[in-house]
Amino acid sequence: MFNIPNLFTAANLLSGCIAILLAVTGRIDIAPFAIFAGAFFDFLDGFLARKLQVSSELGKQLDSLADMVTFGVAPGMIMMSVIAAMQPNLNIGFSSYYSSVSFWLTGLLDGSHQYYYPFAGLIIPFFSLFRLAKFNLDIRQTEAFIGLPTPANTLFFMSFPLAMAYMLPESKAASFIYQIIFNPLFLTALILLMGVLLVSEIPLFSLKIKSFNWKGNEIRYSFLLISLVFILLFHAWSLALIVFLYLILSMIENTFKKTKKDEI
Repeated sequence: MFNIPNLFTAANLLSGCIAILLAVTGRIDIAPFAIFAGAFFDFLDGFLARKLQVSSELGKQLDSLADMVTFGVAPGMIMMSVIAAMQPNLNIGFSSYYSSVSFWLTGLLDGSHQYYYPFAGLIIPFFSLFRLAKFNLDIRQTEAFIGLPTPANTLFFMSFPLAMAYMLPESKAASFIYQIIFNPLFLTALILLMGVLLVSEIPLFSLKIKSFNWKGNEIRYSFLLISLVFILLFHAWSLALIVFLYLILSMIENTFKKTKKDEI
């Protein structure tokens, strides 16, 4: 039970717990880094399980439980904190947000205001629950994915706290764009859209590379190269752009497969 891959799975779970604690205290500037640590441990547990040939049903269940915390509950709590920081009766802008969550909860409980938009963050764990259960039972998802994976969904939303903390708008145009992006209604609609993608039937390619040849891996190599460019150019926003790129390239690949199948 306590083999090396399962210990990394546990580290993934603990990383998610730390991210939740940071989120509820308003530390959205460092909570995403706990998520990144969890994603690294999540990669290692599967990699080591295959290399050491110790894959088991127990490990599969532990992995789902850990993923539900790190890629379900934690991002939901972080987005709750992000939206709470944007509440209309708290003029904190983008530079001070540590007290936003407690301010929001206090006002909600004592009845001084009714601002419910932060609860939209709970849409993320709601859909993640069904996504993870579906993945465990769906035998079609051995070589590719059906629906957006929870880690990809989580990385998408980590762009928002990172941009809020480290990429302050430096011009009127940027400030206007930020006001749109961080509008609670916009964020709620975006969270709902991504939630639907989690449980959708859209086929998405996997990054598992069986050989290093270009032929057969065109989409994967293109994705990795363009993602690197995004990271260099867009920094925090690159995470959201990379997930959008993933969806677009998957749709392109699906179109080519369908066209090739029709020709046959």
